[in-house]
Amino acid sequence: MHILIIEDDVSIAEVERDFLEMNGFTVTLEADGRRGMDLALSGKFNLVLLDLMLPGKDGYEICRLIRSKIDVPILMVSAKGEDGDKVRGLGLGADDYIAKPFSPTELVARVKSHIAQYERLKTGGIPDKTDDEIAAGDLLINPKTRRVFAGDKEITLKRKEYDLLYFLASHPGLVFSKEHLYETVWGDTYGDIKTVAVHINRLRERIEKDSANPEHIQTVWGSGYRFRVSDSPV
Repeated sequence: MHILIIEDDVSIAEVERDFLEMNGFTVTLEADGRRGMDLALSGKFNLVLLDLMLPGKDGYEICRLIRSKIDVPILMVSAKGEDGDKVRGLGLGADDYIAKPFSPTELVARVKSHIAQYERLKTGGIPDKTDDEIAAGDLLINPKTRRVFAGDKEITLKRKEYDLLYFLASHPGLVFSKEHLYETVWGDTYGDIKTVAVHINRLRERIEKDSANPEHIQTVWGSGYRFRVSDSPV
């Protein structure tokens, strides 16, 4: 497995590299944002560790461009630990957000988890209830093509957004906690479960007629979230 680290702090990049190589990964380092983006878009890497503050091009723009062109796990690593930074990074398509300072062993664990989850998804490993299309009102989810339609309009979703929607829609009426959703969809017990809420909000903006009063993805206060089809009980 080949990891790309785009990080301009040499000492941090070398620590990340050393711990990853100790765990069997091949690592390429790049300190410049533009060159790092070009390397990431080559498709030669299994995961990208991406700093936010970079010379040449910042991490947000790099993340957006990578996600628009190829499907690869992206872990943002940054000293900017505010919730707004996390929300923006996840909204642009990052799979996870790790705030500095961090434990190198936790970093390695998250890298392994995201790669394993990605490999499971490529081979159909996400827990599926059915191979058939899921219809809920005017919403149609096709698991074979990973396409989602609202009426005659196709809804473009990022990988984790689709995975989260499909998991919920595959189990209509059941309530899942944020912790359960994070562990199931992200394949990890590490990380910030606020990631789930960010993705839920973005899904509502994309698939609901009124995101403030969602018909499908409902909050069960104190418990989590559930997916409701139109004719199921509230």
